[in-house]
Amino acid sequence: MAEERMTFELSKEYLESLQEAFEAGNAAFIRETMDGVNPADISALLDEVDSDTAKFVIDTLNDTIGAEIIEDLEEDTRSKFLEKFEAPELADYITEMESDDAVDVINELPVRKREEVISHIKDPEAASHIMELMRYDEDCAGGLMAKEMIVANINWTVVQTIEEIRRQRENVDKIYSVYVVDDQNKLRGKVSVKKIILASDRTFVKDIFDEEVISVETYMDEEEVADIMQKYDLDAVPVVNLQGKLVGRITIDDVVDVITEQAEEDMQLMAGISSDVEEDDSVWAISKARLPWLLIGLLGGMLGAWAIGFFENDLKENAALALFIPLVMATGGNVGIQSSTLVVQSLANKSAFSETFGKRLSKMFLVAILSSLVLGLFSFLLVYVINGDQQMGLVVAVALQGVVLLASFMGTTTPIVLDKFGINPALASGPFITTTNDILGIIVYLAVANLLL
Repeated sequence: MAEERMTFELSKEYLESLQEAFEAGNAAFIRETMDGVNPADISALLDEVDSDTAKFVIDTLNDTIGAEIIEDLEEDTRSKFLEKFEAPELADYITEMESDDAVDVINELPVRKREEVISHIKDPEAASHIMELMRYDEDCAGGLMAKEMIVANINWTVVQTIEEIRRQRENVDKIYSVYVVDDQNKLRGKVSVKKIILASDRTFVKDIFDEEVISVETYMDEEEVADIMQKYDLDAVPVVNLQGKLVGRITIDDVVDVITEQAEEDMQLMAGISSDVEEDDSVWAISKARLPWLLIGLLGGMLGAWAIGFFENDLKENAALALFIPLVMATGGNVGIQSSTLVVQSLANKSAFSETFGKRLSKMFLVAILSSLVLGLFSFLLVYVINGDQQMGLVVAVALQGVVLLASFMGTTTPIVLDKFGINPALASGPFITTTNDILGIIVYLAVANLLL
């Protein structure tokens, strides 16, 4: 039965008490107040203190808890924090981690210290697993997988399989399935723990295993792995090499990290931030990530000003036209963002590719026509009530219909085109669409005014 862990509420008073305990070397205070607390909560606490205090806390607790705390620390905090440990100390904590988490921690160390830590790992099998995983890029299935798993030979009996489960119980926290391999270690299928328990001792694995098993290759991109696990609702997926031999497994917690990182990246791209940055990054790093799209937005604003200047005489003759420029620009931007966001979501969901490009375009066109008619009619009534000018209402209504159609087209096609060229389509859902539709909206609006007035 898993040990029950209580939640922990962080307070300013506790931080002050913790600092006092550190300065006084009061290890008993740490053990008493953190007994039974979830390591994730302790990690959140240590993000708020200096590295020396954090090391004191971890040194006071046992290695298993300390390893979990190190795993859960924020990456930036952990990189600075690891500098406080000697290689033998880190090796003890690394040994308590699953191989994939251990590699993540080791890769944050300088090259020389990595080798020192690995050389101090006392378990040869753990060291071998870590060195094997370090060969893979972190953004592929090989970089996500862990080596710890329960594997049974197809010719084993149920008794032999149960013995293997018992042998590996310390290394594998959660047993989702027992993977079945042949004498060449090629993946043949899987067998549930329930079937193993219910079968008689003399039953062979080959008589009860399931040949239908979904696996991924070591070179597969992490986002493809996430898509597969999401599509088939998998808690874990086995990883095979090019020869079909079983080399590891990926669990759902690793995939959740991938999905979270991808969502954060897309959110930043949609907001016009060109690279992955955190709130606590340097001023220069944050500015460098934000400035490119801000400069593009500035350029777009200048082009919009030029477009307005091109119709300067029309605006002089009918100054009321200027009142509705923000209305047209805002509507075009909103429609474009809505259209592109829906397309980006569908591109992220591979099942959405059942529709052809032509069907998508026709559906978009029908939605855009309906939206433009409703918005055009509403804007006509609004302008007529506000301005009392039927002709001005007609200009705004016609222009708005054209802008909505154009913005819908841009918002739909741009992400698809970017995706075809291997560019993240989320890039289309931010300043790019907004800036483009602002410029086109102004031109369409003033051109319609020039024709109808």
